Amino acid sequence: MKDMRFDAVIDVTAYNRMDIEDLLNSFEYFGRYILISSSAVYPETAPQPFSEKEITGSNSHWGDYGINKIDAESALRKRIAGAQVIRPPYLYGKMNNLYREAFVFECAEKNLPFYVPGDGNMKLQFFDIEDLCRIIEIIILNNPSIRICNVGNPETVTVSDWVKLCYGILGKSPEIRYISTDIDTRLYFPFRNYEYSLDVSRQKYLLSDVKSLEQGLSESYEWYKKHRELVIRKDYLQYINKNFI
Repeated sequence: MKDMRFDAVIDVTAYNRMDIEDLLNSFEYFGRYILISSSAVYPETAPQPFSEKEITGSNSHWGDYGINKIDAESALRKRIAGAQVIRPPYLYGKMNNLYREAFVFECAEKNLPFYVPGDGNMKLQFFDIEDLCRIIEIIILNNPSIRICNVGNPETVTVSDWVKLCYGILGKSPEIRYISTDIDTRLYFPFRNYEYSLDVSRQKYLLSDVKSLEQGLSESYEWYKKHRELVIRKDYLQYINKNFI
């Protein structure tokens, strides 16, 4: 790519320092650099909601993933002072090929009960993929002075309410069953047993309106029905059938 010129680089794949170094060493010239990082860079001991002013650090819930994202951000800032970093929570919506809302939709289609960790009141924060694309476009067009920006829906939602929203898209109501948190959540549920939220005040200066969860999930289900084969499935149902039924 040494002989190519890029007006902007939108890096959605860098997981560690070497990913950043390899990509930057491949370019002769580019204009802007926007890195999609992660909320995993914030230590769980920091006050919530996490602010961009908070010092990044190790988070036991995210392990090496969070550390590697911190290293990627650090490598980028050392090479490009004006680079911009976006830190999202859980992404969802159209074209989401991760087995998150798609798993809940599948359970709803099969009229299955749904298993959630603990009492179901753990809160999660989401951000629609299309809203992420919108804020990237705004940054490219306007080049704001903001260099690090949390993104996400301003409101969090409990896992029970999130499941109810997903089932509701299909006109159904789930039978929710509660599982002891002593069991590894990731064996049967698409999220870690970890509650957190991001301060998205900076985002509001760039993007004042975001898609509601209801609208985003409805669009996600319409996409899922037509692209089931693109979703990367996990063995949640196999574990549930073996251990909970």
